[in-house]
Amino acid sequence: MKIIVNPNRSEWRNILKRPTQTVGDIEATVNKIFEEVAQNGDMAIKNYTQKFDGVVLESNLVTRDEIEHAVKQVPENLKNAIKQAKTNIETFHNAQKTLKIEIETTKGVHCWQEKRPIQKVGLYIPGGTAPLFSTVLMLAIPAQIAGCKEIVLCSPPNKKGELAPEILFAAHLCGVTKIIKAGGIQAIAGLTFGTETIPQVYKIFGPGNQFVTVAKQIATKHGVAIDMPAGPSELLVVADKTANAAYVASDLLSQAEHGVDSQVILVSTSMDVIHSVSDEVEQQLEVLPRKAIAQKAIANSKLIFVETDDLALELIDEYGPEHYIICCENEDLYVNNINNAGSVFIGDYTPESAGDYASGTNHTLPTNGFSKAYSGVNLDSFMKSMTFQKISKEGILNIGETIELMAEAEGLQAHKNAVSIRLKDLK
Repeated sequence: MKIIVNPNRSEWRNILKRPTQTVGDIEATVNKIFEEVAQNGDMAIKNYTQKFDGVVLESNLVTRDEIEHAVKQVPENLKNAIKQAKTNIETFHNAQKTLKIEIETTKGVHCWQEKRPIQKVGLYIPGGTAPLFSTVLMLAIPAQIAGCKEIVLCSPPNKKGELAPEILFAAHLCGVTKIIKAGGIQAIAGLTFGTETIPQVYKIFGPGNQFVTVAKQIATKHGVAIDMPAGPSELLVVADKTANAAYVASDLLSQAEHGVDSQVILVSTSMDVIHSVSDEVEQQLEVLPRKAIAQKAIANSKLIFVETDDLALELIDEYGPEHYIICCENEDLYVNNINNAGSVFIGDYTPESAGDYASGTNHTLPTNGFSKAYSGVNLDSFMKSMTFQKISKEGILNIGETIELMAEAEGLQAHKNAVSIRLKDLK
C-alpha cells in the first residue's frame, strides 16, 4: 500500500480517485447488449450467458426441484447462521416502518401521506468469484417487509449452469417469487425490458461490477428506477495512536478480497499506526485464499497521514466512503461530524464484516463517492410515498382566492378557472 504524508488539498481529488473505468468506457458495450435483449429477449440472454459465463442453458428459470435440491445441500450450521442473520436484518428493517402522516393545513383542507410498496422489483446478486448469498437477505427481506408483489432475482450461473445452493436457500427463505440464471449487463437488460421468462420490473436493486453499475444507470434511461450506483466495494478506516493495527489490517483486507477493483484507504494521525498497519497487511495477506485478488486491490489502496482530526474529517468527507470504520479514542468527534458515508462502524469490536452479514444493517450501499447524495438500501427503498388531499366546501373557500391569484400570476387561466367555477357555485 502506498504511504502518503500530509497531502496538499490540491492533491486530494487525485489521491482519492477510484480505480474504476468511466461510464464512457463501458457505455457502448452496455448499449449494444441492451439493444439485442430488447429485440431478441431470451435468445439474446442465452447467447450472452454462453459468451460471458461459459455455459449453454436450456432454460434460465430456476425450478422448484432445483431449489429443493439446493436446500438439502446447505449444511445445517450454515442454515442456522443465515436464519440468525435474517432475524437481525428483519428486526432492523421492521423498525423502519413509518405511520401514516395526517394534517389539516388550514380549516377544511385535509392532507395526508401514505407509503405503498413498489409492485415489481428486480434483485441483482453477484456471482463470479464469490456468490453473495448475503445480498439476497439484504434485498429480499426489506422487499418482503415492504409488501412487493413480484420479487425477481437474477444471478449469473456457474460453468455447470447452476446457482450456488446458498443463494437458492436464501432466496427461498426470504420469499423471492422468481429466480433467473442470468448475470451481468444482460440480466439488467432483461429486468429493464422484460423477456419471455424475465418479468419487466419497476426498480432494480443490487451491487455488481463496473459493467453492472453502468447497466443500471443506462436502465434509468428506459424508465426503470435503480437503488443507487453501487459499484466495486470500498472501505475507509480512520485510526489514531490507540488503534489496534492487526484489527485495522484485517478490516482493510476483508474489503480488498471482494475484487481486484475494490479500494481500501487508511487515514491516520499517527505514522506509527500507518507503519504497523502496513506490516500487518503484508503478514495477513500471505495466508488469504483470495490473496491474488486482495493483492491487486491493495495496489489501488493508500495509507494517508494527516496531522489533525479536523483535516482527517475533511478528507474523509471529500472521499465519501461506502464503508467507514472509526478506530479512535475520540470516536464521538468522527461520528458526529461525518456527513458523507454509506455505513459507519464504530470501535475495535465492530468489523465491517458484521454489517456485511449479520448485525442487521443493510450492506447494499452507495460507492464511488455517491454517499454524498445517496442513502444505502433501506425499507423505504422498496416503497413510494404517496400524498392525498381532500378539501371541503369550507376548505376551498379558505384557499380558493390564493389559488386564483397565484394561477393568474403564472398565466395559467385554466388553473384559475378550475377554482373559480367552484367558488361561484358556493357564493
